[in-house]
Amino acid sequence: MSSRKGQKGASKVVRQQIARERRRRRTLWVSVAAVVVLVIAGLIGWSVWSSQRSGDFTPPTGSVEGGTGVVAGSGPVTVDIYEDFLCPVCKQFEQASGATIDQLISEGKIRAVYHPVAYLNRFSTTEYSTRSSAAAGCAANAGKYKEYAKALFEQQPPEGSAGLTDDQLIDIGAGVGLDRDSFGSCVRDGSFKPWTEHVTEQASRNNITGTPTVVIDGEQLGDRSPEGIRAAVEAAGK
Repeated sequence: MSSRKGQKGASKVVRQQIARERRRRRTLWVSVAAVVVLVIAGLIGWSVWSSQRSGDFTPPTGSVEGGTGVVAGSGPVTVDIYEDFLCPVCKQFEQASGATIDQLISEGKIRAVYHPVAYLNRFSTTEYSTRSSAAAGCAANAGKYKEYAKALFEQQPPEGSAGLTDDQLIDIGAGVGLDRDSFGSCVRDGSFKPWTEHVTEQASRNNITGTPTVVIDGEQLGDRSPEGIRAAVEAAGK
């Protein structure tokens, strides 16, 4: 009798263990399925967000295909110039080599693509790099990118400051011949801030780690002096 009771008890324990194991497996598979669903939903959401983000900007008139920079000239050699309007070395580069770039453009030797990136926002209390780049986009849209960019470097604020105000950015634009009302509205509305973000993100993806950076026909230039630039352009054009 006790033997039969023992067998029944053992059978009951086994059944309980089997039931618990089934419940554990069910719970595990439900959890795995939930994780898979969340991962898929996350990927779909990221894809939608990414596609919306990448397309949520309008490049200014005269931009290169893809909207990552503003083009000047149509020569056979492409010179990509990455600059930040808060970068002191970029100002030095403009002062030393800007005239050479202009001359090579006028000689029909290069197609210059200017990429106004916003790498130095952390050195301004008002995200001046972004604001000045976006203002340059407004100038480009009105056909005055180069004139405006030169004026920005001439009046470059010190790193660590608030940078120029929007009113000052608008005054500079008016000073190079831009219509104060339409240009001013563009600057105040931040119309080209999404474009600036796009330019900056793409530069980072292209492994541009600092400014100024000059790339001639895909090769990053070490010597950014007037002589170095002209020699590299001549070599690339052969």
